[in-house]
Amino acid sequence: MDVAFDDEHELVDVTQAMAAARAVNVTKVIQVGCDVVSSKWAAQTALTHPDVWATVALHPNAAAHDTDLAKSLAEIALLAQLPQVRAIGETGLDYYRTDKSQAQAQHESFRAHIDIARNVGKPVIIHDRDAHDDVIDTLETHGAPDKVVFHCFSGDAQMAKICAQAGWYMSIPGVVTFKNAQQLREAVLEIPDHLLLVETDAPFLTPAPNRGQVNSSTNLPWSVRAICEVRGQSEQEICELLFSNAARVFGPF
Repeated sequence: MDVAFDDEHELVDVTQAMAAARAVNVTKVIQVGCDVVSSKWAAQTALTHPDVWATVALHPNAAAHDTDLAKSLAEIALLAQLPQVRAIGETGLDYYRTDKSQAQAQHESFRAHIDIARNVGKPVIIHDRDAHDDVIDTLETHGAPDKVVFHCFSGDAQMAKICAQAGWYMSIPGVVTFKNAQQLREAVLEIPDHLLLVETDAPFLTPAPNRGQVNSSTNLPWSVRAICEVRGQSEQEICELLFSNAARVFGPF
């Protein structure tokens, strides 16, 4: 989940970003859409760069402020049908930056994205911030697609067990390297091999020792090594797992 717009929707140089990624053996990246504009760019970028795949969606915070949510959701539904679009997301719930008056729009958007994912037969990528119970409840009651990925998994060990029981993938960000992230490291131990993923969330959540800098695919090895250390597995074993799991969710490569 790399090669992103920055905060002002300025584009990065995709060719340079991919060259840097390949230098650390990251050969395929997923560009995540967070609103209609970035979703269109992700889809176009994936069309012209074979090592980039796209996802499309309205981030829950974008949905909360959308003045014509129905129109935006219709545009996402059209983009979701494109072959280079490999998943629907980020969608979900974010109670960190959303007040109660905006929650209804987030819930409406979340359910709509689940429907889109089911209709096109593609995975849904979940953004879940301070909303664990409601996200899980929505997936269970509305009916989750066959493949669900918890982007930037931030739950505890008990939540990891719930996700594992449901067969949902959990994607681990650079937070796993932070000194104060013991809860996440404990959760990582509960993730079955076949449900483990890793990501950058670029340009955010840069792992140690580069925390505070703009994140990119070049930092992914730091997170992978931290996962290896937590789980007591070799780099080769974890890398093979991550590759096969990503191919199962988004691929084939």
